[in-house]
Amino acid sequence: MADLRSFIFIDQLQPQTLAYVATWMRGSLPRARMAAQIIEIAPGLDIEALTDVALKSADVKAGLLVVERQFGTLEFHSRSTAEVHAAADAVLHALGGRREDAAAPKILASKIVTRVDHQHAFLMNRNRMGSMILGGESLYLLECQSASYAMLACNEAEKEANIKVIDYRMIGPNGRLYLAGDEAEVRNARNAAEAALRQAGAA
Repeated sequence: MADLRSFIFIDQLQPQTLAYVATWMRGSLPRARMAAQIIEIAPGLDIEALTDVALKSADVKAGLLVVERQFGTLEFHSRSTAEVHAAADAVLHALGGRREDAAAPKILASKIVTRVDHQHAFLMNRNRMGSMILGGESLYLLECQSASYAMLACNEAEKEANIKVIDYRMIGPNGRLYLAGDEAEVRNARNAAEAALRQAGAA
């Protein structure tokens, strides 16, 4: 059986989380508040066959299909939560596995930087794909495994806090998340992101 690195259900995609991933998503674009499933496996090429299973088993649309050096990642979505669950169940059946077989997330780093210096903000903004951070704002940084858990952390943080999504990386060995805003809101975002990962099994 393939190594199931993540098997993530998102009940409602939040606007910034969605807008960020849409900047490089090559498939069907979801809409805000849609339900989504993210699946990450190794070896990466196996995700192609699982994409076929998901799309033929339920009325879902694939937004993201990435095969990189080690891992394969698939995201699909629908207005119907039931259809997303049906496609996810079909993938599990094809794998011969269960949801519980997915690797639990690991929090590798979780930091808050208060009142970011203007030079630091400039350097981050050169590489960002989301909103811009401004000098004086506070910053939340998260690094996790598996990489796709970064999207879950971002989505759940956005539900609970008034923050800006600066960047998140959900492809590759590790996931990374950058959120900015008022210090109190950034702390709320940190708490929500970590709680989501702990609910998914992080120690």
